[in-house]
Amino acid sequence: MIGASISLVLGCVLGSIARYFISGFIARRAGETFPWGTLFINASGSLLIGIFGALARDSSSLLASPNPWLFAVTGFLGCYTTVSSFSLQTLALARDGERGRAFGYVVVSAALCIGAAALGFAVIGALK
Repeated sequence: MIGASISLVLGCVLGSIARYFISGFIARRAGETFPWGTLFINASGSLLIGIFGALARDSSSLLASPNPWLFAVTGFLGCYTTVSSFSLQTLALARDGERGRAFGYVVVSAALCIGAAALGFAVIGALK
């Protein structure tokens, strides 16, 4: 129980720090009129969860064990990715009269994130 809690907390700490710095870096480079940072975070997190999910399917994989899964997926990716920011930014675009951009953001986010998760599984499948 204590090992699981430590795994979860460490994953959360590292995931939130990574999200803060990576999202901020992208926003400063690409501009903040469109939520590029959040889009990148969610797509890259989806790619990682696809990779981790594919690896966990093999019972001999480290990620098939509870503590590494808690660290990597529940902790790190749970704090790294952000549906709440996605929701708020989409609503802000719509409220600012940017309904087309808001809709585009939803469509691109869903397609990119699902595609990235599928790519993660495909990468692991190709490596086996």
